[in-house]
Amino acid sequence: MERRTSSLADQVYERLENDILSGKYTRGEVLTELRLCSELDVSRTPIRESLRKLEQEHLIETTGNGIVILGITRKDFEDMYIIRSRIEDLAIRGFIKNLTEESLHALQEAVEFQEFYLEKSDSAQLRALDSRFHQIIYEHCGSTILRDTLYPLHKKVQKFRQISLEERSRAEKSVCEHRMILEAVRSGNEDEAAKLMLNHVSNAMRSIMEREFIN
Repeated sequence: MERRTSSLADQVYERLENDILSGKYTRGEVLTELRLCSELDVSRTPIRESLRKLEQEHLIETTGNGIVILGITRKDFEDMYIIRSRIEDLAIRGFIKNLTEESLHALQEAVEFQEFYLEKSDSAQLRALDSRFHQIIYEHCGSTILRDTLYPLHKKVQKFRQISLEERSRAEKSVCEHRMILEAVRSGNEDEAAKLMLNHVSNAMRSIMEREFIN
């Protein structure tokens, strides 16, 4: 029973985290445990466990009036991209050092699918594959510390990446940048791959910051 409750709490946590990060619940919105129980069709126990974790991540704040959605602020966004700009090059270098036929194939497949969905103008698939591209690098960079640092940061800006990739010009540039990183990886050129990756991160941040949808 304890294992079942824990598993359910994990599922509820992932659902609520995704709903906050995707923008379903907006910054400043006030929720109640009763509403969440009704929406997710679960008891208060997994809801409360999930809310404790979300509060630790500073995605929500519990007040006397209810659960206030904090989400990701502009400052949070800036800080996360600054961190990424400092260590993404370490991840891509590690990826090349630990490169296998399997990991190279996975990265190539992610880029090819991106190119396919770019032609279809499918921004939702492009965002999913953008996540997949970076996740492959994190998973095969040879460092659990880098993986566990970078993956959550990339995940937390999913709403902003989705909006950014809805713009055709940015989507085209992003996919092109991924293709260039892939070719540098294929050639084993760590310096070039690191340079391209940091340029990609910088361009993504600039594209998002130029818009006015971050509080």
